[in-house]
Amino acid sequence: MKRRLAIGLVLLGLGLGPRLQAQSSYELLQTFSGVLNQIRQNYVDSVTSAQLVHAAIDGMLGSLDPHSYFLSHEQGMRQLAYRSGQLAGTGIILSEIDGLPTVQAVLPESPAAKAGVASGDRVIQVNDTVVVGIPFQTLQGRLIGDRGSKIRIMLERGHRWEPDSFKVTLKFAYLEPHSVTISRMVDRTTGYVRLQQFFSEAGKEVEDAIRKLRSDGAERLIFDLRGDPGGAVTSAVDIASIFLPKGSLVFRTEGRRRSAKQDYITEENGRFTDLPLILLIDEGSASASEALAGSLQDHDRSLILGRRSFGKALMQQAFEVPPAGDLVWLTVGHIVTPSGRFIQRRYAGLEGEQYYSFAGHSGAEQDTSAEFHTDHGRLVRGGGGIVPDVVLPGRVPLPIWFSVAADSGFHDAISDSVAGSLGNDAGSRSRFTGNPAAWQAQLVEPFLARVRSRLQVSAQVDSMVAQRIGRILAARVVEVRWGPQALDEFLLQIDADVTAAMGYFPRVLELLKGPGDK
Repeated sequence: MKRRLAIGLVLLGLGLGPRLQAQSSYELLQTFSGVLNQIRQNYVDSVTSAQLVHAAIDGMLGSLDPHSYFLSHEQGMRQLAYRSGQLAGTGIILSEIDGLPTVQAVLPESPAAKAGVASGDRVIQVNDTVVVGIPFQTLQGRLIGDRGSKIRIMLERGHRWEPDSFKVTLKFAYLEPHSVTISRMVDRTTGYVRLQQFFSEAGKEVEDAIRKLRSDGAERLIFDLRGDPGGAVTSAVDIASIFLPKGSLVFRTEGRRRSAKQDYITEENGRFTDLPLILLIDEGSASASEALAGSLQDHDRSLILGRRSFGKALMQQAFEVPPAGDLVWLTVGHIVTPSGRFIQRRYAGLEGEQYYSFAGHSGAEQDTSAEFHTDHGRLVRGGGGIVPDVVLPGRVPLPIWFSVAADSGFHDAISDSVAGSLGNDAGSRSRFTGNPAAWQAQLVEPFLARVRSRLQVSAQVDSMVAQRIGRILAARVVEVRWGPQALDEFLLQIDADVTAAMGYFPRVLELLKGPGDK
């Protein structure tokens, strides 16, 4: 903001301010061309026209909103190769915050997740190259490569002015685009479905998963959208249609053009309209996740548990730019819930860092003060994401040295050693998974001793951090000794949000009845 003000004062001092405001579009383009030529002819360092024009495009799109962006033809083809399975990835989903590429989400079981990379980490270097000055989409493309090849990334975590930095080495791996990553029974009557991202087949995957759970005895469902960054909003409509009756408004979009104004309505009765449903969300739930959560909340179809969602609900469209076939992704509309709530956090007048700092926290006062009502008359508010019906405490953050230790394989070595000492029978598994005290003695204490010795840090932890580290190390033991199916079961067993959700199904039944039912 200060920089913009200073530029404005300079222009006024030169007598250019009012004249610039009065210039026509043609004159402004001439001004741009003139500046471009001056840089090419007189700037001290050598720069290409492509660099300058792409930087100008990025700046122009950045002045619109935080989510519009430009892709060169080459970058677009590289993304297409990744989505079609020809190239591998790291599992990192980036956003640009105040000029720095920042981790928005980490895909479960990906190389980045196993190395301890976390949402909010900022990318500083890639393969020893400082990222400052590298266009964001170019950097995103560098996180795609041939399977088995490696990439070194330096990240920083914590406050911008006093950050801690660490390096990880990630091996590119194929990440299959499955929307549903976990589908299993929590107990004899409760099913659980984890949605990782809204890919094109998300609706079918969710319906197939629920059908299988129902055949296994599920009479109620926990649907997990935590950390889901979104994807195709039409997939949100497909999933909502599973739970809502025919003719239900899922959401609507509002934009300047007539084509951006549309009501998304279910076309037939959902297969599971009476299934008691709890939805889990958190600050990493964004875009299509929020559209779906807001719709089911407005229709009193689901009880929402967790933390306030990210606060992004925009419709975007890709437009081809001739002559090279480049693409510009523009925000063309806003998503509005059935009750009229505006989910998107306001971005006008905010710097990028300010905008993202509000993620999962709050929106502008003029948004959050507005009152809306669900189908059954419950009070809900808009702006700044979706607020859960029941707010649950978040996870305790891990110290910076944990990611360094994870990347160095400290916890794998200790967990693998313990796993090798355990029997493969059900009794051994039950005794280990049901004994958190043993995790602290067998896993956490040796792990902390190795961290202190190898990294030369004090590694002092409170009981909450120690417990979380214990759960992470124990999960590795379970996976190594008893396999991925046992791991999924164990992760549900130790998930505090899932445990809390189990106690709220009586409230879900009241929600489904409505105020006039008995």
